[in-house]
Amino acid sequence: MKPSKLAPLCGVLLLAVVSCGCSKLKARDHLNKGVAAYKNAQFQAAIEHFKQAVADDPSLLMAKLYLATALKQLYIPEGDSPENIKIGKQAIEAFEEVLKEDPNNDTALASIAQTYYQMHDFDKAKEYQRRRLQVEPNNAEPYFWIGAIDWALAYKENAAKRQELKLNVPNAQGELPPLPVKAREEVTQKIGPLVDEGLKALLKELDLKPNDSDAMGYVNLMYRQKADLEADAGAREADLKQAGQFFDKSLALRKAAAEKASK
Repeated sequence: MKPSKLAPLCGVLLLAVVSCGCSKLKARDHLNKGVAAYKNAQFQAAIEHFKQAVADDPSLLMAKLYLATALKQLYIPEGDSPENIKIGKQAIEAFEEVLKEDPNNDTALASIAQTYYQMHDFDKAKEYQRRRLQVEPNNAEPYFWIGAIDWALAYKENAAKRQELKLNVPNAQGELPPLPVKAREEVTQKIGPLVDEGLKALLKELDLKPNDSDAMGYVNLMYRQKADLEADAGAREADLKQAGQFFDKSLALRKAAAEKASK
């Protein structure tokens, strides 16, 4: 190829490089403007800047993460209006875009799990908490959430059965009466796996974070669910005793924390 014929080609290549550089600079500018708007709680304006940043530079992962986070700020937890649900799904989709480039991004995984939890899609919430554990097996937080979700699901089923049988009034010691055999078997079939999984997850969380009073509170509640599934009176009493011990530990830690904060 003669040198004279190289000139137009070099010009095209130079123009492409300059254009690419300008796009990346524009993306950074929109990212910075978006961050400023986000910090001022101007989430809609921030979203538009982050969208433009991604359009200018699709490789800018930080802009994608900020976009998803800003969308999540517009979602109202547990709000069931179609528009609100749409926003929640958009936030999840935006975080999924982050995971396409960074599958182990804990912020994205945790945010999706939290959004599904707030939308009452507990199976999906647990799925993403488990994915977090695949990345960080010694992260205490996912174990806590798996336990908390399992307790909420188990409690709902158990409480419904107790209300149906009018066995939802505690005695003077605050304990509920045992379920009849047939009802206990029905409840066990429905919530037994949840109780086992949830209790195991919460105890693992306490192995990793021994002074977590919130986790202790849930262990107390989960042992009470477990007690309702026991056919043996001695096993039931043992579960209730364990529940009381964890309740006392949780209460003592909360009291100590409150006293420390007041000083």
